[in-house]
Amino acid sequence: MSLLISVLKDPAQARSLSPRNWDILIRQARHANLLGRLYRILEGSGELPAVPERPYNHLVSGSVMADRQHLSIKYEVGFLHKTFRQHGIPLILLKGAAYVMAGLPSASGRVFADVDILVPRARLEESESALMQTGWVNTALDAYDQRYYRQWMHELPAMQHMFRGTTLDVHHTILPPTSRLRPDPALLTEASIELPDWPGVRILCPADMVLHSATHLFHEGEPDNLLRDLTDLDLLLRSFGSQSGFWSELTSRARQLQLGEPLRLALRYTSRLLDTPVPSGVIQRMSAWEGGGIRQKLLDAIYLRVLRPQHQSTSDTLSPLARKLLYIRSHWLRMPPHLLAYHLGHKALFPPKTVSVPLTKDEINL
Repeated sequence: MSLLISVLKDPAQARSLSPRNWDILIRQARHANLLGRLYRILEGSGELPAVPERPYNHLVSGSVMADRQHLSIKYEVGFLHKTFRQHGIPLILLKGAAYVMAGLPSASGRVFADVDILVPRARLEESESALMQTGWVNTALDAYDQRYYRQWMHELPAMQHMFRGTTLDVHHTILPPTSRLRPDPALLTEASIELPDWPGVRILCPADMVLHSATHLFHEGEPDNLLRDLTDLDLLLRSFGSQSGFWSELTSRARQLQLGEPLRLALRYTSRLLDTPVPSGVIQRMSAWEGGGIRQKLLDAIYLRVLRPQHQSTSDTLSPLARKLLYIRSHWLRMPPHLLAYHLGHKALFPPKTVSVPLTKDEINL
């Protein structure tokens, strides 16, 4: 158990931390991208006065950065709203952007690197064209990467704004069409909710928001933000869990969308690591979906390591292996074996190329 997870669960522990433990805690929080959230949790529990000056400065810095990003997200959503409204294209915000615009507790102290949106597959080309007309450009230069995203993936290659530098991920569904799980994106769109102050801007309904967060977390192959995403799930479940009928809707919706396994893992690890309050009946129902003892033990061996801050203070001898197995698992879930072998072989022979899009001041003046 990491020191960061312990303090997230019980902020009162901050009162008794030594200077050395404060140093470790701040380093762990920084590696997990949770400095801003840790600040908000300590603030909400009344523990900030117990924080020494130096770690306090780091926490405040993390909180200020998160607040600044939230302002930027609102700014970008305003531009996206205008662009999509002009073309009559529905705009559904996902993940961090949705949390911020809806004012959910899961936005508290959260930092993120991009804006994620969902548009209908039938209007994907029109959406990309509309975005390019307003300064968004594609960041994938490699012809193989272009084909990989457009033919096999659930999103366009990442786009970046030429002048503002913001990164945008345009999804047409929440999992690749080649993956073993294939939730129907039309069901997500039909159940989405319009934001009261933003006509035409929508977010997923509560059950779908939880399921998307769980699906993203347990299909991701990079461990850096997994603990942050787990705390997102914890806050979402605590927020929505008090709503009448939420838990029954969540489990039935998981069956309908074929996302029972990501939900089972989400409830298992949020309750185990963060003490998320999940009704016992729901836990029993999820346990019935478990796919075998040996398989679950292997998943525990992986996820109990990668759901820690990825800092040397939380690593053990098996942590590097767990990260490799996570990467392999994510690709195995994403593609059938023949396509996976072809993709990994191509990447090994031809490393991907990326481009830095933001222009210099002189280039802008041209």
